Amino acid sequence: MKIILTAGGTGGHIYPALGVIEELKKDKNNQFLYIGTKDRMESTIVPSLDIKYESLEVYGLTRNIKRNIKNVKCIISSYKKAKKIISEFKPDYVIGFGGYVTYPVIMAAHKLKVKTAIHEQNKIPGKTNKLLSKYADITFISFRESKDYFKNKVVYSGNPCGQKAITIEAHDKTKLGFSKNKKLILIVMGSLGSEVINEKLKDFLSNYNDDNSEILFVTGKASYDDFKDVKVSSKVKVVPFYNELSGLMKVADLIISRAGASTISEILSLNLPSILIPSPYVANNHQYYNAKDLSDKGLSIMLEQENLTTITLKNAINECFANENKMKEKLKQVPKLEASRIIVDEIKK
Repeated sequence: MKIILTAGGTGGHIYPALGVIEELKKDKNNQFLYIGTKDRMESTIVPSLDIKYESLEVYGLTRNIKRNIKNVKCIISSYKKAKKIISEFKPDYVIGFGGYVTYPVIMAAHKLKVKTAIHEQNKIPGKTNKLLSKYADITFISFRESKDYFKNKVVYSGNPCGQKAITIEAHDKTKLGFSKNKKLILIVMGSLGSEVINEKLKDFLSNYNDDNSEILFVTGKASYDDFKDVKVSSKVKVVPFYNELSGLMKVADLIISRAGASTISEILSLNLPSILIPSPYVANNHQYYNAKDLSDKGLSIMLEQENLTTITLKNAINECFANENKMKEKLKQVPKLEASRIIVDEIKK
């Protein structure tokens, strides 16, 4: 098969696409091309993996009218360039995983009568995927409850990031200086981190004194300097970034994170207890609904950003550890889907 994959902007869109590429690589006859943006994170991540890459200059619409005039022109030119790329590559299928770049690529493929699919990572779909679903031949969903938002053929696949988390090698936490016999709490708010959350955590991390657990706090590259002068507890290690976080999640006892779709898929796949702090700044408040879904099912604890304090976080951690076995049993009952394989097999049909 010849497949074009398109996704951009955030890891939540990019990593599921990369998960499907890993599945495609299992058959040496498959060929694939990735279309992303010119200057977002996929423009460096994807080429570094030796994956054929084409870029488009495309931006999302804003409330700024003057800027939107430029953005619309970029969408039109990106649509034309996407048609050219598709015509030359001649794919059997084009799959979009979200982000602004997905729109002109899927629309160009539809115009050229090439089969298309989209993958929705969140429980509440974004505007772009809702619009594109009218033109896509298949919509793959990560949450079973998302089915009602789409009218075309819908396949419950799960999220490819979850499949990768299961297969990745577990890391050795002792090599990071953590005790083999103490619980490990992982705190991470995405690759860039969150200035708001980091500020709220300074008091908590400075005074953490539980003898039975230790913390690895990943600040995010943009916020690491804010912690250079903060004296954290001896039970806390602070790093700006951690490569292959899934491998560390395999040996963690609790994760405290945002409620992005990729992180949630990893939590569910690894049966990892969690405290989810949904970002209030994302489209459609989708992280809140992601977190609430898990919280309502007893699979996680949701702590909203506005309610985050040293005391509320300590209480949430204590509650998680007190109900750890119960939470893990419920997590084990969640189906572990081989999302990348499901997606590739469905396209083969």
